[in-house]
Amino acid sequence: MNIDKLVLRFAGFLVLVSLALGYWLSPYWFWLTAFVGANMLQSSFTGFCPLAKILAKMKVKAGAAFTQ
Repeated sequence: MNIDKLVLRFAGFLVLVSLALGYWLSPYWFWLTAFVGANMLQSSFTGFCPLAKILAKMKVKAGAAFTQ
């Protein structure tokens, strides 16, 4: 497992969980969905992803997208 796959899986998981929580519990959970989407958008322009930095410090194998 490399950083790229972990970042995409984590982002997808957070989006789906926050959508479910927003639907069943409180619409305020949709802010988490917006945060994840905004972070993915800025990462596509800047190449900076906080989760990728954390995973790199944990010695997870680098992928093609988030090279250090």
